[in-house]
Amino acid sequence: MPSFRTALFTLLILFASVSAICQNNTPDKPSWWNKYQYLSTHAASPNAGSSNSATVGPNVDVSNECGPQSETFITVNTGQPMNLAGGSNEIFRDPMRAYASFDNGASWTGVDAPLPPPLNTSNGSRFGSDPSLVFDTRGNLFYSYIVVFFGAGNGINGTELAVAKSTDGGKTFSGTTFFSFSGGSNHFNDKPMITADRSISSPFRDNIYVAWDAASGGSSAGGIRVGHSSDHGATFTVNRADDPHGPGRSIGAVPFVGPHGELYVAWNDFSANAIIVNRSFDGGNSWGTPSVVSFKSLPFDIAIPAEAFRGALEYPACDTDRSGGPHNGRLHCAWMDITALGTTDIFTAFSDDNGATWSSRQSVTDSLGLVDRFNQWLSVDPTDGSVNASFYDTRNDQTGSRFQTDIYFTQSEDGGVNWRRPNTRVSSVSSNEHDCNGVFPCPAINYGNQQGDYSGLVSFGGVSHPIWTDSRNNLQVCGSGLRMEEVFTAGVQ
Repeated sequence: MPSFRTALFTLLILFASVSAICQNNTPDKPSWWNKYQYLSTHAASPNAGSSNSATVGPNVDVSNECGPQSETFITVNTGQPMNLAGGSNEIFRDPMRAYASFDNGASWTGVDAPLPPPLNTSNGSRFGSDPSLVFDTRGNLFYSYIVVFFGAGNGINGTELAVAKSTDGGKTFSGTTFFSFSGGSNHFNDKPMITADRSISSPFRDNIYVAWDAASGGSSAGGIRVGHSSDHGATFTVNRADDPHGPGRSIGAVPFVGPHGELYVAWNDFSANAIIVNRSFDGGNSWGTPSVVSFKSLPFDIAIPAEAFRGALEYPACDTDRSGGPHNGRLHCAWMDITALGTTDIFTAFSDDNGATWSSRQSVTDSLGLVDRFNQWLSVDPTDGSVNASFYDTRNDQTGSRFQTDIYFTQSEDGGVNWRRPNTRVSSVSSNEHDCNGVFPCPAINYGNQQGDYSGLVSFGGVSHPIWTDSRNNLQVCGSGLRMEEVFTAGVQ
């Protein structure tokens, strides 16, 4: 067994190499760029295999895996609500990680999502990034992510979309559809989000929709793309939801579906500096004219202290009221923006006319001064119409550095007009994803990805499940000198 001093030296070397590749998001270098730079010069960590985790008080370790994970997503099987499924990025491994729970999030299993073979079998490789998941009304689970291909010495060879399908609640994935390959000469595929039409009366029931941005440095060949599938994910037809003659400077597309099969896609147009939405009433075959949800101050990202290396990304998180209640059909979107104090906060707005016009934006958080909020997600409970939001929050950092984060939760029970205050703290231990400043042992961890670009939330039956990147166990050294950066979740009722 190596000595404590040897272990610390290994960690110092690892942190030095990772710190050298840390950088903010830019339009021509997507969030998976750090992972590509690492994997292009290092062998991928070995397979994790299956894993199981146990409940730890009100917070549950979902990943329970040696090494770092980040960028989390979660969904619920509305036909069997005890069945939850989640996903996360693996930082030093090739595949995506998939998680499944059959006891309402009390315990979880973990498996790798499928990857295609490399383009060049002699010296090429590939990895997955950007998790998003949804169940349809039949109980099928669909997991979307991008696949990035690269070869030794010749950089990125291309990207494509992947949608893996599970028929057993997320324990295994029996098949995967790979589509929309791009060689990277004019754009790359990035940040796919998936949804399904789960409205029983919809003519497009169980259609699967994936939205993503396909831009490189503002190339007009990119833009917001939407793939729609009417054969349960076997094939996808792809078109654009934004103006194909426009500048194509957009990121962070999210699809969401109304109670009668209306399909919406919202995104961050960082050229116009606005949250934009468009709609389709024929299952994604054609699109209307985009409209503005809200103009904003922050165009693309911001290096707040908690994500100073990566940069907290600007994107919308949206959902629709499908409860049949007084606000049935109301659209809701949440996003981050800069405050007058120079901090970041979470804002929401809603629409009652299919996204043509929107309410004035409002903050959903407590007014506490120098506090950053970022990586929000929003979910409307289809059983009661409550609007729920979770986000990272730095209010508990007692040092004044705004490094330490917790997951907080808030809810509106009147259709997004009023939000519950004070907000509810979900994480029982604060995390520090900033850095160690050369001091070991260290209460912080930073492998370049930090929290990632988003965290997830799903609400059903009066219970919400936030999911997040958590560093409470980061002093535990495992594997080849790696430290624990885990995925956690908790139920909020």
